[in-house]
Amino acid sequence: MTSLLRLERAAMALAALVAFQLSDGSWWLFAALILAPDLSMIGYLVNPRVGARAYNAVHGWFAPVALWLAALAAASPLLTQLAIILAAHIAIDRTLGYGLKHESGFQDTHLGRIGRATEPRP
Repeated sequence: MTSLLRLERAAMALAALVAFQLSDGSWWLFAALILAPDLSMIGYLVNPRVGARAYNAVHGWFAPVALWLAALAAASPLLTQLAIILAAHIAIDRTLGYGLKHESGFQDTHLGRIGRATEPRP
């Protein structure tokens, strides 16, 4: 099951890359912003609870969907491309085993523990 889930997430990442290409987006923009969602980790400087909430707000699927809907409403190609970049980031993170964070710490995710885990991650 773990391999199937990783393959599914990798397919989502590939779909986002194809969608970005079809949107005529600048690959320079993509490269500049693909890691920008990880700035949400700054919340961990406050405490794990704030960090987890900030990280999860950006890394949940609600964020790119909301951004994409705003892009549709505004007829904005740039917002569409930003939504696709965010979706690609999330799909790549999930493919690599990085999930939504629990308030107990950055390493504790809905996919399991990051790093040297005692239990396997999906």
